[in-house]
Amino acid sequence: MDAKVSPQPYFDYTEWTVTETQFDPTHLHHSETVFTLGNGYLGTRGSFEEGYPDSCPATLIHGVYDDVPVVYTELANCPDWLALTVQTEGELFRLNQGEILSYQRQLDLQRGILTREVRWKSPSGKTLDLKFERFASLADQHLLGLRCQVTPVDFDGEIEVQVSINGYPDNQGVLHWQWVKQGTGEAHSATPAPYIWLHVRTRSSGIDLGIASRVAIAGTDTAKMQIKGCEGYPTLSTTFNARAGQTVTLDKVSSVLTSREADNPAQQVQEHLQAQPDYETVRSQQVEAWAKTWQACDIIIEGDLIAQIAARYNLFQLLISAPRHDDRVSIGAKTLSGFGYRGHVFWDTEIFILPVLTLTYPELTRNLLTYRYHTLAGARRKAKGYGYPGAVYAWESADTGDEVTPRWVLPTSKQAEPIRIWCGDREVHITTDVAYALWQYWQATGDDEWMRDYGAEILLDTAVFWGTRVEWNGRLERYELRDVIGPDEYHERVDNNAFTNRMVQWHLETALNILDWLRQHDGDRAKTLETQLDLNPNRLRLWSEIIRRIWIPYDKERDLIEQCQGFFKIEDINLADYEPRTRSMQAILGIEGANDRQVLKQPDVLMLLYLMRNLVNRSSLNETGLYYDRDTLQRNWDYYMPRTDHTYGSSLGPAIHAILACDLESPEEAYEHFLRAAMVDLEDVRGNAAEGIHAASTGGIWQAIIFGFGGVRISPDGPTANPQLPPGWTRLAFQLQWRGKTYRYDFPTATKETLEPVTYSTNNLMSAQKPASPLDIAAVIFDLDGVITDTAEYHYRGWQQLADEEGIAFDREANEAMRGLSRRDSLMVLLGDRAAMYGEKQLQEMMDRKNDYYRESIRAIGPADLLPGALSLLDELKAAGLKVAIGSASKNAQEVIESLGVGDRIDSISDGYSVARSKPAPDLFLHAAGELGVEPARCVVFEDAGSGVEAALAAGMYAVGLGPRDRVGAAHVVLPNLEGARWTEILAQLQQSALAAC
Repeated sequence: MDAKVSPQPYFDYTEWTVTETQFDPTHLHHSETVFTLGNGYLGTRGSFEEGYPDSCPATLIHGVYDDVPVVYTELANCPDWLALTVQTEGELFRLNQGEILSYQRQLDLQRGILTREVRWKSPSGKTLDLKFERFASLADQHLLGLRCQVTPVDFDGEIEVQVSINGYPDNQGVLHWQWVKQGTGEAHSATPAPYIWLHVRTRSSGIDLGIASRVAIAGTDTAKMQIKGCEGYPTLSTTFNARAGQTVTLDKVSSVLTSREADNPAQQVQEHLQAQPDYETVRSQQVEAWAKTWQACDIIIEGDLIAQIAARYNLFQLLISAPRHDDRVSIGAKTLSGFGYRGHVFWDTEIFILPVLTLTYPELTRNLLTYRYHTLAGARRKAKGYGYPGAVYAWESADTGDEVTPRWVLPTSKQAEPIRIWCGDREVHITTDVAYALWQYWQATGDDEWMRDYGAEILLDTAVFWGTRVEWNGRLERYELRDVIGPDEYHERVDNNAFTNRMVQWHLETALNILDWLRQHDGDRAKTLETQLDLNPNRLRLWSEIIRRIWIPYDKERDLIEQCQGFFKIEDINLADYEPRTRSMQAILGIEGANDRQVLKQPDVLMLLYLMRNLVNRSSLNETGLYYDRDTLQRNWDYYMPRTDHTYGSSLGPAIHAILACDLESPEEAYEHFLRAAMVDLEDVRGNAAEGIHAASTGGIWQAIIFGFGGVRISPDGPTANPQLPPGWTRLAFQLQWRGKTYRYDFPTATKETLEPVTYSTNNLMSAQKPASPLDIAAVIFDLDGVITDTAEYHYRGWQQLADEEGIAFDREANEAMRGLSRRDSLMVLLGDRAAMYGEKQLQEMMDRKNDYYRESIRAIGPADLLPGALSLLDELKAAGLKVAIGSASKNAQEVIESLGVGDRIDSISDGYSVARSKPAPDLFLHAAGELGVEPARCVVFEDAGSGVEAALAAGMYAVGLGPRDRVGAAHVVLPNLEGARWTEILAQLQQSALAAC
């Protein structure tokens, strides 16, 4: 551990845990942030169940915004599902009274579970042992679990535990919710238990929220339960007699839904809660879900415990903030962990977070980029408001995409003046940051469909804005961008910021390239956008002129990129003269004082060089021919780093500086920068962690490890690596996704022998058709419909009903053409030439309508609907020690498997939510293989559709086709169905097929 890290005095770390060993109320709010839990739908701060004076509890849900003065809108603090009190003979358990005899709180990152153990002596001298456990389910985003175990140590007596829903949460004094209704009920499921529920509504945005909680008690037969509480605070009270040493356990399972995803959340949340199994089962599902998640993205660092826990902790906080099932929300600058920045979305997401998800969970990046498409209307309104065509993204965005950056910061004293905030007006580089992120996603995934339907429109309409935002300087014969703010916010309203100008140049280059691509691949879509966005020849010629003649400030004498026009002429500064200090340089010098000096919140030039580092020797800065090479980086590094406020400037900079230091082959210096980012929240190194997790750092740390110390560079042919491990690291291991391939890296040392990645490929042409021999099968992947069960009839009925409503001729022969296709592709088959008549919103509505018909039909499915032979084959495979997965294009696969009663025989389910491209693309089966941790060449796919067989072969897997040969004859083995199928016999046939192929 580096001596410069000053640990939080009561935190202990292991490779997977963060443990608070003593309660210190002076660190209350910091610890609440550190122990935040979430699941991509909501986040809950680590406040105590029983409460504490001046605590800051919060549960924030993506997209649940409400109006607020000055800052326009903010995420509304949702009803508190944690509320729980313990009382023994009239004395409430509270850490601010009585005596704390022992205390430990631990976050288990591997399982996503937070525990707290306390031995407490009441004011009257009675000693209690209490253990709390909580989690936000990753397996079901609407489920929350809380366990409380109470043990009297030195007395026998009556104990009362009250479990409540607090419907009166506030956002630092602002109340966003109004009460609508509440009630109680008795669950009628496999685990009957009484429950309470609450229905509230946001005051301005009108979002309804339903939350329900049930309680089960074990360890006593004397419990009496009654309903208590008041309006907005429903409560279940349990009273029981306990003896010394007797442990009584109360399990609270809660469900939460809002009108963003449910028509009637108050009713549906009760139904959802009633359908849930017991606490232990819900907990097991949570543990399993996290195990699969870590399998895909874990980073292993040996020799440095601080680096290891920092890598996993920050990745955990990133993952629990990433929406998995909603593409109309994004990740705010403080995730879902606090009130800082009000839940607003900045460039942090695109530049710092999305590179992580793009290379580990690209489907999550797709969601977050689609949010930018849904908020494109707000970007257009912003451009229009400033008198420009096209679209310019809000510096701070919320639900609509309209600008929500506060224009003023109110004074903290009567004598002070309000401070004007110019970022929302002038920090326009975020528009190019969004374009950069979506381009990187497309390069990494090859998701042509998303680029065609969403990305191209974003790139082109924002390019329209840039075409008029730049100004022609006739005297100097160049294009310029005046009155902007770059990433370095110590310098406001500058002209010709190098970062912004170069990124605009890149943006326009990319827009022209994408328009050419679109014309070649989808001429109709290209024509639509050309008309809609007025992409006339004159406009396109103007873009080319701007690309050629936009000015990038550069000082030939110093051979340096100048941060902005005139930067080298303002007063220089020696930061050492101001040490030691505990404040930012802007706080010391004042806003104008920092603006007039060469002191940087973060160096724009170095950030620019980082973003363009993959264009070495290919893209020039300007007509001088200056390239982004190592010499350029070294010169600019040497100039700008001494002038950067590293300790109290931007938290976004250190991780990037670590990467660039590695590029300069200085891993020791890189490690110093890395530590500034790594412990920013765990150790509260900037003193502001109480406001929430630093979202940008969660992604920046990953980038520093992978791109810096791992030395990963991305090229059109995929990633390469040249590791620069810092002193003390004895091993670095991780994996990346690129174009469907999984690249696994394991660097035990920094020797050249470890540089080649071990890979398996979604489009591995060498292994396609001829899997590896001799046969070594480790996993079996089943399609669902027509293989395990036959829901094809239900699909047919759903499509038939939709066709009838739309007046489209449809029969069983037409339905056969949809076999194995995704819902969208099936709809395109159904609509035929009529597809062009519908907009995206109408198409989505039809898909949703058909799915509703289908889901209604399959409610009656049960074990009896398993196809003959399926159950016995599944049992044989499990007995043989093989892993089993489902690879189905259906988005209802999970529900069907559970209804069939074979979930315990299935290790993993990859479905329509798992990948962007459907069969015959191999992505779905390779996703399943990745989930199982098995190489494709060791997998067998069972399929009944020709497209599915084609997908299996393209993935380099063995294929068993079920059905007629004219449909599945390309498979290695063809069977009529699974009835009478035996694994040993199938394996023998596969072996013969492999030998014949050789």
